[in-house]
Amino acid sequence: MSGLRARRQWLQGGLALGLAGLVGQARADAQEDFERAVIRDDDRAMVNLIFRGADPNTLDSRGRPGLVAALSRDSLRVFDVLLKSPGIRLDETSRQGESALMLAAIKGHLAIVRELLDRGASVEKDGWTALHYAASAARPDSLAIVQLLVRKGAPVDDPSPNDTTPLMMAAQYSSEEVVAQLLKYGADPLAKNQRGWTAVDFARQASRDYLVESLTKAQQQQRRTTQPGRKPGW
Repeated sequence: MSGLRARRQWLQGGLALGLAGLVGQARADAQEDFERAVIRDDDRAMVNLIFRGADPNTLDSRGRPGLVAALSRDSLRVFDVLLKSPGIRLDETSRQGESALMLAAIKGHLAIVRELLDRGASVEKDGWTALHYAASAARPDSLAIVQLLVRKGAPVDDPSPNDTTPLMMAAQYSSEEVVAQLLKYGADPLAKNQRGWTAVDFARQASRDYLVESLTKAQQQQRRTTQPGRKPGW
């Protein structure tokens, strides 16, 4: 009896291991199918995967959730499928801390930014934000994206992990219009990052003399209005 019991336990253990292996292989295959659909921008394949129960937030081999991976690869048809899938998490981030809203902002996809916000994506997060990313671009709709994000509540002086503000990013990378708009929204031209740099230093680093001049004027104005005992307009 003891030998029969031992054989039965061995068979049961082997069966459990075999089933676990099959489940693990099935998950790996499903992830590969998911990533393949994203890479190929195959919206039909993605619809079939979602219909069969695939998680729309599945991570690709680089640790990017579905929405982020699709935007990274400009797979916009698949992105649309995922965005409308039950269970999608709009604010899910990659290992690098990038969300779908951040990528849509830096790539200049105004319609996608608007749809993400309408569906409840958050403009606020720890670390780098969508406004930092929008201010880092000089695309046709970058100004409109910056305006939309601020209207939706994005803090205009939100610091990055090294205290870089959106205005600093705009000074180095974006248009004069974006810089001017951020200043109108109240961005602080005197703010410094952990290197001690202000937006003027970012503009100077990029040899953008026209922005160095306008930002220096903004700094002078800020100093005048914040001097102790000085009334605005004096």
